[in-house]
Amino acid sequence: MDQRTRERLPVLPVLVSTANRRRLAAFELLRTAQATEPGTVIPGTEGSLRRAVTSKAAGHLTWAEETATGRRRNLSFEEEEAFWAFAAVEVLRLTGIRNEELLELTHHSVTQYRLPTTGEIVPLLQIAPSKTDTERLLLVSPELADVLSAIVRRLRGPAGAIPLAPFYDVREKVWNPPMPLLFQRQIGTEQRAFTPTFLRTLLIGAIAATGLIDSAGAPLTISPHDFRRIFVTDAIMNGLPPHIAQVICGHKNIDTRMGYKAVYPAETIEAHRAFIARRRSTRPSEEYRTPTEEEWDAFLAHFEKRKVSIGTCGRAFSTPCVHEHACVRCALLRPDPDQRSRIEEIRDNLIARTAEAEREGWLGEVEGLKVSLAGAEEKLAQVDALVKRQSIAVELGMPGVRQPAGTTEATRATP
Repeated sequence: MDQRTRERLPVLPVLVSTANRRRLAAFELLRTAQATEPGTVIPGTEGSLRRAVTSKAAGHLTWAEETATGRRRNLSFEEEEAFWAFAAVEVLRLTGIRNEELLELTHHSVTQYRLPTTGEIVPLLQIAPSKTDTERLLLVSPELADVLSAIVRRLRGPAGAIPLAPFYDVREKVWNPPMPLLFQRQIGTEQRAFTPTFLRTLLIGAIAATGLIDSAGAPLTISPHDFRRIFVTDAIMNGLPPHIAQVICGHKNIDTRMGYKAVYPAETIEAHRAFIARRRSTRPSEEYRTPTEEEWDAFLAHFEKRKVSIGTCGRAFSTPCVHEHACVRCALLRPDPDQRSRIEEIRDNLIARTAEAEREGWLGEVEGLKVSLAGAEEKLAQVDALVKRQSIAVELGMPGVRQPAGTTEATRATP
């Protein structure tokens, strides 16, 4: 298992980007084909595809034929498969939930908590009890919110509600009542929940599209549980305490009655604090001395200097600037959308300087300028993605929830 994780963790970004490109390409091809007259070549396919002539029995499906071989392709199914493969990869990698937990996610799983101190709304994803019969709440990141928004938009019917679909629990061997499942699809006139077999089929298609191979030279395979191991490994490698990682993944008992006032059980936090106290007791006391005024001023000065002309520097305290303050090259810079015009000026200037260097034969200068130019282009792409995400706000809809045990009307968070 460790070897599987070591092989798949470095190539996860390739899978994610490929799944997204595959989804967008399938959507664009389907939209173009739907606007094409039956029997004619589909634009943008270089003459390799033409829209097939179908009967009324085909319904809303869009078919195409390969001009070279005559093979028919269901473009509607290809687009659906590409979207759900993308959605499954994103949700699995961003949450670390189990296969069964993914398939049981519903619209009711998306909930929220209002911080009593600041009033900020915190989106949460409620994971139903599965293998360990424990319930837990996960914080919804902006990336996960984007994916959930796309799923909700796709499933909503004309009335704005997600259809109800029954599903079979393969572990409990029972049929569960119809629920607004997030992973469901329409087959004929029925809404059917995803099955574990179909989920694996989606992942097989997604990983096959990358062309990745394993250490033995065979095509790389990936299972839903591989994402769970990758999630835990990556989280701990990036500083998440193991105690908290275990709680997030449901490896410890969680009070199923806890309200929205705590994402993690208090006993886990206290256990980690006790661990910190025991570790400090075994280390030299001088390592935990009170900082001097100079040290404290230096600490505060670091954060005061985070703001730069084109954004905010995310460099950690007491670490040097690896790019010698050439912020446009740095991956730690979070660009400010309000400074887009400034970044464009930097990019245009770099283009002009690169042309001059190439004209004068300053090859060493050209190499450095191209690195800075690539950084500027990346910053502009980040700004555009941020603006697009903020402009396409989707109301997911917060289903009403019953009053948690141990709370009153006065203390319950506003739904």
